Amino acid sequence: MTLAISLFQSELAWENIKTNLDKFGKRMNSIKSTDLMILPEMFSTGFSMRSAALAENMDGRTVNWMLERALQHNSTVCGSVIIREGDNFLNRFIWAEPTGKLQYYDKKHLFRMSEENENYSPGKERLIVQLNGFNICPQVCYDLRFPVFSRNTQQNDNEAGQPYDLLLYVANWPAARYTHWRALLQARAIENQAFVVGVNRIGLDGNDIMYRGDSCVINYQGEFLEDLENKDQETSTSLDIAPLASYRKNFPAWKDSDNFKLQ
Repeated sequence: MTLAISLFQSELAWENIKTNLDKFGKRMNSIKSTDLMILPEMFSTGFSMRSAALAENMDGRTVNWMLERALQHNSTVCGSVIIREGDNFLNRFIWAEPTGKLQYYDKKHLFRMSEENENYSPGKERLIVQLNGFNICPQVCYDLRFPVFSRNTQQNDNEAGQPYDLLLYVANWPAARYTHWRALLQARAIENQAFVVGVNRIGLDGNDIMYRGDSCVINYQGEFLEDLENKDQETSTSLDIAPLASYRKNFPAWKDSDNFKLQ
């Protein structure tokens, strides 16, 4: 079983939903065929703390745009969006399928150094989605720093939860800490015996914070299969689950993992 994925690394127009959606829509047209299109964290606005001013509903403009693009390209479209739910504002990862089905994960770890924790509400539970025989665990930016939350349960009968084959991060990760980004993505791949994909933005945001991208695809051995470096571009690649299954069988380190449960 294989999974074709496309990563979109781009500058984001600050708090300008129309400009960002138009840009990504045009760039999607350059992709001939793919199973999954991956956009950065808060791809329609940039990493803004003006949650009340920018939040949309789940039937709002950006989510509907994602569903329309998914149908148009017969491809699942994902990325995070500022969402309002009752009195709460959420940094929500949206998984939009061409069938019209929506799934989502709300970012659990909120970046207090930018006061994200004061402007958004945290999520509580992980999400595992399925595509082309792959179990995929989506997470958002700062989640990357917390290995317990991203821990793969693998196939250990003593552990609860569903194992994943691909750990997916969408981010607005600043250039000042790009070495952390790359090292942690590699670590998550090696320790969880899974593919890891990280999609980050580039350019300067409205708070004068610089981003250098480094979107990448890493295999279960920690090897870089794709590396977008600091370029405004998209790339597509295909992941094969058979070598991953073989590696886990021949090097079953997961069988000796420590058992614990998240509270």
